[in-house]
Amino acid sequence: MTGRLPNFLHLGAGKAGSTWLHEVLSLHPSVYLSEAKDLYYFSRYYSRGTDWYREQFAGAGPQHRVVGEVCPDYLASPHCADRVAATLGTDVRLMVTLREPAERAYSSYLYLSKHGLAAPTFRQTAHDSPELIDEGRYGSQLADFARVFGAEAIHVALFDDLQNDPQGFLDGVTDWLGLERQPLSPEQLEAQLPASKARFLPLARAAQRSAEFVRQHDGAKIVGRVKRSALVQSTLYRQLGDDRPQISPEDLAWVRSELDGEVSELEQQFGVPVRARWNW
Repeated sequence: MTGRLPNFLHLGAGKAGSTWLHEVLSLHPSVYLSEAKDLYYFSRYYSRGTDWYREQFAGAGPQHRVVGEVCPDYLASPHCADRVAATLGTDVRLMVTLREPAERAYSSYLYLSKHGLAAPTFRQTAHDSPELIDEGRYGSQLADFARVFGAEAIHVALFDDLQNDPQGFLDGVTDWLGLERQPLSPEQLEAQLPASKARFLPLARAAQRSAEFVRQHDGAKIVGRVKRSALVQSTLYRQLGDDRPQISPEDLAWVRSELDGEVSELEQQFGVPVRARWNW
């Protein structure tokens, strides 16, 4: 049996800079992250067993004080908190990066749209796929993890800070992990994989389905390498610049009304002033 089990997990949320964080932290000399982001072990592939999961970290050496995984699927997935504790114990370090829920939901809608998986409108897509809104129920989701690990074990970061000051955001993460700070290059200061649109929808849809098939057949490492390929990204998608669609004021108000209680619970439990930060 090879590999070390993680002592660090980034749980989510989706569409909140997890790809950027995975790529940047992977370069830290004291950090070893699984080659593939999004292993989905605790959410989708728990039946593969602990030995399989351990093998995903076979490259970790004694110089790696932090061994971990970035998978934004975990925060909103039921049973994850208990599964993490059963596998890794309760001393594991947990991190979340939270994005304003309406913006996060709309970003997820754009992602579905570029793969041809969305309804004609955001509201209809949210009706057909309730997880679009449910993934923003941060208060309830974090309460589940706090129940198992305690609130002090969870580092709560905000996507707003990543956007405004990537270096400061990363410094906060490495300080919390007890690691030396890691200066970012000019390229790393730019967010990766910005919102984009498929150049040819059938090809993008086929690529997305192929990625899911490969994951299901234990090919997460292959998917990770392909997703990091600039050539693949530029071939399949074009970035949305000034013409990036924006959520309508009516849909913004609707999402916020659906999740107002979740934001209140988040503030009360973790003391993060998100209502002011997100202009609620």
